[in-house]
Amino acid sequence: MSGLVTRRGLLVGTSGLLLSGCDRLSESPGFRSLLTEAEALHQRSQRLIGGHEPLAREFSSADVSPVFRPNGNRGVGGADYERHAAENFANWTLTVDGLVARPLALPLAAIQALPQRRQITRHDCVEGWSAIGVWQGPQLAHILKLAGLLPRARYLVFHCADRFDTRPYYESIDLLDAFHPQTILAWRMNDAALPVANGAPLRLRVERQLGYKHAKFVQRIEARASLAGLYGGKGGYWEDVGDYAWYAGI
Repeated sequence: MSGLVTRRGLLVGTSGLLLSGCDRLSESPGFRSLLTEAEALHQRSQRLIGGHEPLAREFSSADVSPVFRPNGNRGVGGADYERHAAENFANWTLTVDGLVARPLALPLAAIQALPQRRQITRHDCVEGWSAIGVWQGPQLAHILKLAGLLPRARYLVFHCADRFDTRPYYESIDLLDAFHPQTILAWRMNDAALPVANGAPLRLRVERQLGYKHAKFVQRIEARASLAGLYGGKGGYWEDVGDYAWYAGI
């Protein structure tokens, strides 16, 4: 097994080339086809071997990293977000809509009042670094049950407050990951309020996937039957602009 090249190793290794500016490889149709085939094979094999609910490893308090480096955007521009941050997000509202029976508008206080899960997990960034942190928030499954998914719903899209130039940031997962017991909407990190640099007031924690899938600054969750027609159509900002894998399971 040590001689096999894993899809995770391929993804992390090639992303380092792409991020450093060497993008000629990503322009090769053959290489893109290889990544797509590896992604599909990895998704099928991970779920076949592990079942629907394999747990990501959880750690002890002694394992928590002294510094947890932020990934992605470190903040959100604009007066609206700055006002919310100055108010400690007391008036921030999470919208849950799309293919749901009961659309929701949940203030942060209501999210904090839901049953909570606290977990100590490792964040693996596609850039090649890892850190262990403490996360707390309600299970996403609990919020979805409140909203009542309609039968046609297949995906959840996380619309975020941050942008890259004019492009809104977004991510998506399927319902298997959405209902996984370790998938939470975290509002606490390392037993304190989630810092702005790490995605305040809410970020997704989908512990079986690489860090770019853990959407920050979440302000809306949309249930959809398909990802077609949404921005670039590949299910996430980095998937659209950088050909990152939609399924980034680890």
